Amino acid sequence: MSIRKMIALHPASKDHVNQPLGDAVHHLMYCAKMCLSCADACMAEAMDMTQCVRLCLDCSDICEATARLGLRRTGNDQPILRELLQLCARMCEQCAAECEQHDHEHCKLCAQICRECASDCANAAASLA
Repeated sequence: MSIRKMIALHPASKDHVNQPLGDAVHHLMYCAKMCLSCADACMAEAMDMTQCVRLCLDCSDICEATARLGLRRTGNDQPILRELLQLCARMCEQCAAECEQHDHEHCKLCAQICRECASDCANAAASLA
């Protein structure tokens, strides 16, 4: 099942999907869950992972909110969506930078999806200009 297909089926989409936005929504959904999982794994680590947990949870929340707004086709609020995508890209970069400081496999995986998501968010924001 593809979220891009679901977006295209919305009556307001008229079978057209902004591809960069569809890609961003796809990654946002995964990134939110990966960050949530990484935060949980960080809490189980023996070392103090407080900052990593915080950034992963913040990133997850911002990704979730951005994905929800990116899915909406009814009406138009592109300026806010563009700002949220830009904010999300920055948050993903910050989370990735924190995760990259740790030698845990869950942090490495989280950093990777965060970097991919940041790139897609930046591309989607640019497509809404």
